[in-house]
Amino acid sequence: MTVRTRFAPSPTGSLHIGGLRTALFNWMLAKSKGGQFILRIEDTDQTRFDPTALQTLMEALRWAGLQWDEGPEVGGAYGPYVQSERLAHYQEWAHWLVAQGKAYKCFCTPERLKQVNEEKARRKQPPGYDRFCRNLSAAEVAEREAQGLPYVIRFKMPLTGKTVAQDLLRGEIAFDNSTLQDAVLLKSDGFPTYHLAVVVDDYLMKITHVLRANEWLPSYPLHVQLWQAFGWEMPVFVHLPVMLNPNGSGKMSKRNPPKDQHGNIIPVFVHDYMREGYLPEAMVNFLASVGWTFGEDRDVFSVEEALARFNVADINPNNSAFPVEKLGWLNGVYIRNLAVDDLAERLKPFFEAAGYTVDMDKLRTITPALQTRLKTLREAVDLAGFLFADYATFAAPPHDLLIQKKMDAASSAAILQKSVALIEALPAFDTASLLAAFSAKTSEWGVNNSQLFGVLRVAVSAQKISPPTFETMETLGKPETLRRLRLAIASLSG
Repeated sequence: MTVRTRFAPSPTGSLHIGGLRTALFNWMLAKSKGGQFILRIEDTDQTRFDPTALQTLMEALRWAGLQWDEGPEVGGAYGPYVQSERLAHYQEWAHWLVAQGKAYKCFCTPERLKQVNEEKARRKQPPGYDRFCRNLSAAEVAEREAQGLPYVIRFKMPLTGKTVAQDLLRGEIAFDNSTLQDAVLLKSDGFPTYHLAVVVDDYLMKITHVLRANEWLPSYPLHVQLWQAFGWEMPVFVHLPVMLNPNGSGKMSKRNPPKDQHGNIIPVFVHDYMREGYLPEAMVNFLASVGWTFGEDRDVFSVEEALARFNVADINPNNSAFPVEKLGWLNGVYIRNLAVDDLAERLKPFFEAAGYTVDMDKLRTITPALQTRLKTLREAVDLAGFLFADYATFAAPPHDLLIQKKMDAASSAAILQKSVALIEALPAFDTASLLAAFSAKTSEWGVNNSQLFGVLRVAVSAQKISPPTFETMETLGKPETLRRLRLAIASLSG
C-alpha cells in the first residue's frame, strides 16, 4: 500500500501553529514511508472564506519545507484540490445516499429550527434537530419539492446502539448513537458541509491515513457511519493531541492569546514566527518534538534524522503544553550553527524590512558578533540597525547613557579623549588590535573593563545594548568611529 496523507485546511485566515504541526506529522508519515503528501483546500464555508489566506497558507508550508506532492499549484491525478471546484462530486454522493434511504431531504426553515431549540431549552433538553423531515412520506417530500421549497440533505444516524471507531493512538472508541444528531451533509445552496466533503474527498483521493487534531473526535462517529453507508474502506485514523498554552491552561487561541512567564504574548500564527525570525529548520525540529520523541535524549535533530525513525504510533496521545522557552533556545542553537555567510543572507531581509539599505560586506563583518547573541533573526535589527543607518544623521547619545557607573561627565570625556588618541596611533584597525590595545589601558587609565567598554559602546552606537564594542568599531571603520567619539566628547563637555 502506498501511504497517502493529506493536510486539508480551511482558508479563513493565517495558519495556526497547531495546524503546522498537524501538517508536519502528515508530511513526516508520508515521507517516512515513501508515500505522497496532499494539500487539499476545504473552502466550502464561503461565509468565512478569506481570498488572501490560501497564498499565506501555502507560503507558510513552503517556508517549513512541507512541499506537497499533489494540490494547488502542483496538480495531480485526483484534482481539483479545492473543494469549491468539486461540488458535483458532493451533490452526486449526497443524492446517492438519499436514493439508498440513508439520508433525507429536510425542508425545515431556520425559523422552525430556532423554535425547536427554544422548546428543547424550556424542557431542559440538549439542543438539536428533532428529525421531523426524516419521517415525511414520499408523497409529502414530492409535494414540498413541487412547491420549490429549499432543502438540505441530512444523514440518517442510527437511533440505537453504538458506533464503534478505531484510532491508531487511542484504540477502540465507542459512541452512543442516541446522543448523535442527523447532521446536514448538503446545504440548500448546493455546497457540502465539512462532514460530507471530507469523506468523499478522502475516498476519491485514495487517502490511506488521516491525521487530524483530537478536536474532531466528536464528529468521528458521523464520519464512521458515512464511510459505512457508502460501503467504502476507511483510512487509518489518528487523532493528534493539541498544543496547550505554556501553563497547560487550554488550547493556544487567537481569541485569548497565551503569555510567557514574563507576560509577553506568545504568537499563535506561523507568519508571526516567520516575521520574528525563527528558522524553519528550528521550527520543524521543535514541532516534531511536541508530542513525539526522537529518543537518545536528543533535543536537536534534522528532519532527515527524524524521518529515519518516525513512527506515528509513537506519538503521545495526551495534549501537551507549548514549551515556548525551548523554542527560543532551539532557534538560538540553529542560528549559532549556521555558516556566517548563510546567516548574513538570512539577516538581510529583516534589516531591509526595517527600512535599512544593507551593505553585505558590512553585514558579514558584524554577523559573527551577532551570531552568539541572537535567539531570533529580527533581534539583529535592534542590536545592529544603527550600523546601516545614514551616518550623517547620527547624533551623540544623551549624558545618562554615556556616563557609566561611578563616573561623571568629566571623567567620561577624559576617557574618550584618551581613546581617540589611542585609536589614531594604532597601525591596524580591527577587532583584535582594538581589544588588545584597550585591554592594556584599563589599569593605567584607572577604570575597569565595564566602564571603559561601556562608554565606548554607547559613544559609537548610542545604545545600551549593541554588538560587541570592538566588532562595532571595526564595522563602522576608523574615520566614523573617531567622529562618533568626538561627538560624544563634545556632548559631555558642552
